[in-house]
Amino acid sequence: MSNNPTEPVTSVPEHLHTVTPRLVVRDGGAAIDFYARAFAAQEIGERFTGPGGELIHSEIRIGDSVVMLTDDAADGGPAMSPDSLDCVVTAIMATYWEDVDAAWNRAVAAGAEVVYELADQFYGERGGRLRDPFGHQWMLSKRTERLSPQEINERASRRSG
Repeated sequence: MSNNPTEPVTSVPEHLHTVTPRLVVRDGGAAIDFYARAFAAQEIGERFTGPGGELIHSEIRIGDSVVMLTDDAADGGPAMSPDSLDCVVTAIMATYWEDVDAAWNRAVAAGAEVVYELADQFYGERGGRLRDPFGHQWMLSKRTERLSPQEINERASRRSG
């Protein structure tokens, strides 16, 4: 990268997408270690920390996606982790894997808690949901069939009827 002021600056950094999640956690260093074990995450770039050692910003890459991490505010500021909110979540990380069973087993072995068991789903995916040690929930999925909306609706109605 150049620091040439005449080169145009892109509005989205080259390694990111239009939407990039930022997870708020209680212990950023431990979260980075967990995500490396559970999801084969790789830390990219430098960690930025505050004067007390709190994680202000870090980035990890899981597959082809970047997830940003920050510690929740020690003073009860506007960004709180699920752990600080009695594990209430308002978003779920949806991930897709070539070998979802291996990814699932690795995450559970690393300490993720099962919310919904990994299973074949009526909508043409094999998937389940986990809670990480920091309170965030992760859907792990693999598409197994290409279905039309009509086929999905028919299968859904057979399940409930």
